[in-house]
Order: sequence, then C-alpha cells, then structure tokens
Amino acid sequence: MKMLIYGLITGIAFGFLLQKGRVLRYDKQLGALLFKDMTIIKFMLSSVLVGMVGIYLLVDLELAKLSIKTTLLGGNIIGGLIFGIGWGLLGYCPGTSAGALAEGRWDALWGIIGMLVGAAVYAEAFPLMKQTVLTWGDFGKITLPGILGINHWVVIAIVVIAGLLLFSFFEKKNL
Repeated sequence: MKMLIYGLITGIAFGFLLQKGRVLRYDKQLGALLFKDMTIIKFMLSSVLVGMVGIYLLVDLELAKLSIKTTLLGGNIIGGLIFGIGWGLLGYCPGTSAGALAEGRWDALWGIIGMLVGAAVYAEAFPLMKQTVLTWGDFGKITLPGILGINHWVVIAIVVIAGLLLFSFFEKKNL
C-alpha cells in the first residue's frame, strides 16, 4: 500500500511538472514531432538525466534495488512503432494525454481510450506474443555499463555531459 501511495504522489508531481513545463500543449507536441520545438525533448531529457543520477545514487547508497528488465528487440520495436503512430495521429503521448484531459482538453480522451483498448488487446494477445514477438532479439538483462565493462558513473558522466551539450545546442538554435 505504501508503494502505491508513493507512486500516486510521484505521478501527481510529474503531472504537475508536465503542466507547468507546458508540454501538454498540442503545439508543443506537434513542434516536437516536426523537430521545430524541443520543449518536450528537453523536458524528457531532463527527467531521464535526473532519474538516472538519482536511481544510481540510491542504488549505491543501498536505499534502492535496481531491477533490470530483459531486453527484447521484437517487443521494443513493435511497441515503439505503435507508440509513435499513436502519438503522431493523436498529437499526445500517453502521459500528456492524461494531463491534457485533466486540463479539460477532451480530444485527449481518444488517447486514453486507445491506451485502454491497446492494453486489453495486449493482455489477450500476450500468450501468443510470449511465444513469438517477445522472443525476438532477446539479449537478456543488459545495461550499457555492463556491456562496456565499466563503472556506471563513467557512463552517467558521459551521458550527462552529452545531454548538457544537447541543451546548449537547442538553446543556440532557439529550439
């Protein structure tokens, strides 16, 4: 129960930040898809960088346990294509769909209905997919530091520096 409450609190906080960052706006979504407005990309990259540092810090302090999922290319590629098509058609990704609906944008309801239908179809198709799609490109539980055979903080430092350079580039280009 405690974990559900933590999830609810962090979900509300993330939704608040999505709204304050103005990434729930259709024009920002379209701008990201057309590579003309990198607001969403900057927001998500910030989230990834902060999350990456925070998670590994908690793991190193033994306050959290890292649970790595199996890398399955078949599921990732097909899921990514479905996600991208849905985002392109609707103009919202799943998180921004929920946030936009909370702001009163009823067009986002189609995305939420699509997510629910998609989840139901996935649940029904899972037994078949478990024997087919979810076996394609099974690389097991891998991480970039594990593949490279180096400490995770080296990879984190490189990714953070690359992220900061990307932010700088976006700002110079007024994206």
